[in-house]
Amino acid sequence: MEGSVHGGEQTRRKMKTFRSTLNSMMLVVLVWQLGLFLQADAQIPDECLTSSTLRVPENTDINVTCGTQYMDLRIYICPIYNAQYNESLMVLNNQFKNPKCYGKADWTVTPPVLKFRFPINETSISDCGNNFQITSQVGTGEFADFSNVEFVNISGMVMSVDPSAGMITYRPQIHYIFSCKYPMQYLLNNTQLSVSGVNVAIRDNNGSFISTLSMELYQDANYQNLLTIPPTGLNLKTKIYVSVKATNLTEKFNLLLDRCYTTTGPYPMQTQYYDLFVGCTRDPQTKVEENGISQKAQFSFEAFRFIEHKNLTVSTFYLHCVTRLCEKSTCSSLLPVCSGQNRRRRAATDVPANATITSQQIRVGQESTDDEGTLASQTASSAESIASAFSSLLFSLLLAVCSTKYD
Repeated sequence: MEGSVHGGEQTRRKMKTFRSTLNSMMLVVLVWQLGLFLQADAQIPDECLTSSTLRVPENTDINVTCGTQYMDLRIYICPIYNAQYNESLMVLNNQFKNPKCYGKADWTVTPPVLKFRFPINETSISDCGNNFQITSQVGTGEFADFSNVEFVNISGMVMSVDPSAGMITYRPQIHYIFSCKYPMQYLLNNTQLSVSGVNVAIRDNNGSFISTLSMELYQDANYQNLLTIPPTGLNLKTKIYVSVKATNLTEKFNLLLDRCYTTTGPYPMQTQYYDLFVGCTRDPQTKVEENGISQKAQFSFEAFRFIEHKNLTVSTFYLHCVTRLCEKSTCSSLLPVCSGQNRRRRAATDVPANATITSQQIRVGQESTDDEGTLASQTASSAESIASAFSSLLFSLLLAVCSTKYD
């Protein structure tokens, strides 16, 4: 009997402890909900009381800046307060558990705004749930002769988080949709990759977005030995092997050459030019070995002279290549489809200078290659041997005829 009484007392104590714990938990939840409610229903700031933007939220309240390294969003904050929200209840793509996805209020400007800024790289885009999509469209205008043009589209939504704990709410849901469309047409200069904001293509190396684009000339088909050009110039028809590389790219993109051509001066935008290849038009001695299938492109051509240099001992010219990026899975579709008809040539003045990488000065002399000289020498020697043998044979025939006659 005593054991039963003792057991009942323990049960009552446990129930009392459970009720106390439950009440404490409910109190914590109520305090948390009250905090959210008070936070959301905080007094409207003085800066908004005198602002013309203290009104119902509108789609035009957001301003998007598509920068080269960052995307910046500026949203009027007073309409947000008017809708019973504040900056702590506005988040990118509903990623409310990630502190990086919240904006900061700027009360120093008129009208006050809520600012969001995030780098244009794969990590930032994935962290806050932004959409990343690569699209292509048929080239138009100055790009109509080449191939399709690819774009990177980054989009997302700034949305409100309703703190109401019940089944209903009297707060409106706020959505601000944003997007940026970046053309991937060109690499902008010879040393840095800055494709009109497409830093998503570049490996992030401790915050550095530098990517190098280089062109090297080689003397062998294995691209091992750099080409040495003597002061007297290369011999005519010397094979020149060209390699264009982009480094520090992500695995998502490859390098594509749209056009390579030569000019007599170091600047791409000159009237005197000769195309090695553009679209489907190709110099007969030019061989494209690799293009659009990796982060390097390779081709070869034979040394030649410009006719305008006919009175000069050495003809000099420069090689220029128009380059861009392409998404790996679509690179092959961006190359021109060449049928029986070649596309028309492009004038060098049509190509922006900052789209082009330029080689060192290439000098070509008036002599043929050593191989050709040897061949010519061998041909001459063979001709002399044939002529000598023919003369000997003719002399023998004449001698035989004369001997027969006198006999």
